[in-house]
Amino acid sequence: MSKRLFIAVLFLFFVAGMLTTFAESADVPRMTIDELMAVLASPDLIILDVRGPGDWKESDLRIKGAVREDPLAVETWAKKYQKDKTLVLYCA
Repeated sequence: MSKRLFIAVLFLFFVAGMLTTFAESADVPRMTIDELMAVLASPDLIILDVRGPGDWKESDLRIKGAVREDPLAVETWAKKYQKDKTLVLYCA
């Protein structure tokens, strides 16, 4: 393995580790499956499937009524949902 390739791979592992640490420490409310099931029928709840294209295509698991949104286009689709609704996002 060349030195440049080694450095690039090492950098990618570093960035992935930082992103994982950030995601775990982010103050984002989480919901268990049981909690979701308890509020699933609420008209104020919108479930968004934000899995990446590969994960979405490879999976045969879908939540009935979930809306598929591109995880890389949050700024675009977030504006179309009413502010008084609860958005539940799920990913891989």
